[in-house]
Amino acid sequence: MVKIRLARMGRIHKPIYKIVAADARSPRDGKYLDDLGQYDPNAKESVLIGLKTEAMAAWIEKGAVLTDTVRSLLKKNNIKL
Repeated sequence: MVKIRLARMGRIHKPIYKIVAADARSPRDGKYLDDLGQYDPNAKESVLIGLKTEAMAAWIEKGAVLTDTVRSLLKKNNIKL
């Protein structure tokens, strides 16, 4: 199963998360299939950077599942797929 989830990047105490399409069995920061954007939790408001909504919609059409965290980030930023 493919999930659209967060992968942690950045440095200690200053994380940046990539929004990726990855196999559910792969590790959190491991191999992923597609890079769909970034999320910066250190910003004053939740900031989604370079979000590829068309690619995300294509993955969902193929059967990918959004994790709860990614779903709430999209909802918070008023992005509908």
